[in-house]
Amino acid sequence: MFAEVIVNLSVSELNRTFDYGIPEGMDLSIGTRVLVPFGARRGTEIGYVVGIKETSDFQCKDIIRVVDSVFDERKLNLAKWMAKKYFCNLSDTLKLLVPPGTGNKVDNVKAKKEKWASLAMEIDLQQIKSDKQRRIVSFLLDNGEVPVSELLLFTDTTRSVLTTLEKNGIVKLEEVEVSRNPFANKEVERSEPLPLTERQQEVLDKIKVNEFGEYLLYGVTGSGKTEIYLQLIDKVLKSGKTAVVLVPEISLTPQITNRFLSRFGDCIAILHSRLSPGERYDEWRKIKEGKSQIVIGARSAIFAPLENIGVIIIDEEHDASYKSETTPKYEAREVARYLAKSYDIPVVLGSATPDLRTYYKATNGEITLLELPNRISNMGLPDVQIVDLREELASGNKTVFSRKLYEEINQNLKNKEQTMLFLNRRGYSTFVMCRDCGYVVKCDQCDVAMTYHLTRNKLLCHYCGKEQSNVFLCPSCGSKNIRYFGTGTQKIEAEIKKYFPTASVIRMDVDTTRTKNAHEMILSKFQNEKIDILLGTQMITKGHDFENVTLVGVLAADSSINISDYRANERTFQLLTQVAGRAGRGEKKGRAIIQTYMPDEFSILAAKEQDYKNFYKQEIIVREKLKYPPFCDIIIGVLSGEDEEAVKREAERFYRIISSRLEAYKPMPAPISKINGLYRYRVLAKELVDEAVVSVLASCLEEYYREKPNDVRLSFDINPNSMV
Repeated sequence: MFAEVIVNLSVSELNRTFDYGIPEGMDLSIGTRVLVPFGARRGTEIGYVVGIKETSDFQCKDIIRVVDSVFDERKLNLAKWMAKKYFCNLSDTLKLLVPPGTGNKVDNVKAKKEKWASLAMEIDLQQIKSDKQRRIVSFLLDNGEVPVSELLLFTDTTRSVLTTLEKNGIVKLEEVEVSRNPFANKEVERSEPLPLTERQQEVLDKIKVNEFGEYLLYGVTGSGKTEIYLQLIDKVLKSGKTAVVLVPEISLTPQITNRFLSRFGDCIAILHSRLSPGERYDEWRKIKEGKSQIVIGARSAIFAPLENIGVIIIDEEHDASYKSETTPKYEAREVARYLAKSYDIPVVLGSATPDLRTYYKATNGEITLLELPNRISNMGLPDVQIVDLREELASGNKTVFSRKLYEEINQNLKNKEQTMLFLNRRGYSTFVMCRDCGYVVKCDQCDVAMTYHLTRNKLLCHYCGKEQSNVFLCPSCGSKNIRYFGTGTQKIEAEIKKYFPTASVIRMDVDTTRTKNAHEMILSKFQNEKIDILLGTQMITKGHDFENVTLVGVLAADSSINISDYRANERTFQLLTQVAGRAGRGEKKGRAIIQTYMPDEFSILAAKEQDYKNFYKQEIIVREKLKYPPFCDIIIGVLSGEDEEAVKREAERFYRIISSRLEAYKPMPAPISKINGLYRYRVLAKELVDEAVVSVLASCLEEYYREKPNDVRLSFDINPNSMV
C-alpha cells in the first residue's frame, strides 16, 4: 500500500503529492500527519496523508513514522477548496488544521506532565522522627494524591525531604499529565437563560438548526444578540451537536467567554493568540477528544477539530479581523459558509453595523435577514451630539477636549458614572517635524512618519517595528525647533490627568496589552474598581457591556475618513456607531460626544442618528456608480523588492498578463511605496469573482511565476483589508 503525501513546505513547485510506501503494520488514514524522508539534503519533513492507494508508478521510500491524526476527509476537502480559492499551496491550508504550536516541528509543544505524590504504604506518624517528614506524611494522609509543588508549598519543606521519603518506600512519586487550563483562575457564577422579548423569540424561532441557512442578525447595540446566541447554542447542544462562536478581537473574548462559562460551564474551549502555545495545544486536544462542545475564539477557531457541528456563529461579522492578511488569505465568513453547507447547518452573522456586502446579500434574499431594532433596556439608544472642532479653535479652545465634552466628563465624575474615550491613534504624537524647514522624521525602511512614544522615549515605526532615539536637532537644517504634531493615546492620557486631576484613568491600546491576560485585567479593573475613564483605540469600540458607562467621547472622528480606501465611509460609520453604543447599556441614559472637523460628512451624520439603513441607502448608490464591492471584487497584486526598477518592470509584466484577460488598471506605486526596506508597486483589477474568474486568475499567476525573478515578491489578494 502507498500513501499520497503533501509535504509541509510552501514552495510553489512542491504543491503536489508524493508517493510513500506504508510499512507493514502501520495504521494510516487520510488526515494522518507523518514524518517522511525528503530530498538528499533536507533529510526529513512533516507531511499530510491525503490519499491511499494500492500501487504507485514510482520507486518509493517508506514513511518513517506516524505523528498524529489531525483531520478527516471533510476537512481535507475544505483545505483543497481554500487552496484553490485563495491561490496558495495545499500545504498552506492544511497547516491551519494541525495542533497549535506544533507547526513543522512536531515536538515543539507536548502534553504537560507534573510530579504528583501519594503514600506508598500505610504508615504511623509516630514512627517518623523528622518533623519535616512528618508534615509531608500528615498532609498526604489528609489530602491523598497531590501535586509535588503544592505539597512542598503547604508543608514548607524541600525536595530533598521528599526524596528521602521516596527512597524509604513511604512516598510514591509519579508523572501525571495535566491540562493547562486558561479558565483555571476564573470564578464565574452559573446563570439561567434570560426571558426573551417577543422580537427575540421570533428571531430565534426563524433559525432552522437542522438545515443549511445563512442568517444576518442585524440588531442595534444592546438589543440582546448574545442571549439569542446562548439560547440557540443550548438548543443545538440538546440535539447532541456542537457549536463554534467566532469573535473578532482578543479584547472581546473575556466578556463573551464569561457569559458562556456562566451558562454552559466547563464544556467550553477557547482559542486565540494570547494563550500560550501549551494552552492552545491543550485546548485543541480537549476539542479533538470530544471534551468540549463549544469553541470560542478568533478567526482561526473556525478550524478547530470539532465533530458534529450544529451551528456556526460569527459575532461582529463586519470586523476586518475576520480576513487573514497572511497566506492563506482567507475570509472566515466564506470558510464558515463552506463548512455550514458541508454539515447542513445554519451560520449566523451578527452585527449592529453589518458589512455592506453582507447586508446587500440580505436585501437581495441571498441571506435571511433577522432584525432587532430596539435595545433590551427601556432607555433606548444613547443621545449623540456632534461638536465642530473648527468652532472650538475659533473660540480659542486648543485643548483636545471640546467645551461640551469637558462639561460632560465633569458631570460624570460628580455622578460617579464612568466614561469611555476613543481615539484611533496610539503613541504620544503622530509625527515629529522641524518647524523651520518642514523636515518630518520618517522610518528609513518605510515611507511613513515615525510616531513618538512618551513612555519609552522612542520614535517607533508602526509598520516595520523599527525604533530609534528621539530627535532634538533637525537632521536636515540643524534647527532645535522640533515640534510634536498630532495626538496619540499616550498624550491624551497625560491630558486627562492634567484637566481632570481627581479622575482615575486606564488606557487600553496595543502598547498596554502586550502581556498575557492584559486585556482581561484592564477591563476587569475598569469594571470592578470603578475606574472613572477608560481611554482606548478600536479595542474598546465593540462588544463590551458596562452598566455604569453613561458617556462616550470620540476625540477625533476624522482619522478614519481621510484614508485611501473605498471603505473609509463605511468603517467610519461602523466605528462611531459601535463606540457610541457602549453608553447607556444599563438603567441610566447614555450620551455620546463626537468631535470632528468634518461635521457635515454623511457617515458622521448617519452615526449621530445611529441609522444604519439610511447610511446603507446612500453608500450603496456610491458603490454602484464607482463599481466597488458588492458590485465587483477588488483584485490586488502588490509586487515588492529592494530594487525599485526591477519591481516596476515586474509590475508592468504582471499587468500585461492580467489585463489581457480581465479589466485591470496600470501599475502604480502603492500608497505606502516602501515598507520594511522593500519598494512596492500595485496592480489592481475589478471583477465579480466566481469559479470561472478564479480559474482565469490561477492561469495568470501560473504564467507570471514561470519567469518571476527571485528578488521580486508578489503578494496577491482579493478584497484585502488594507488598500495601502
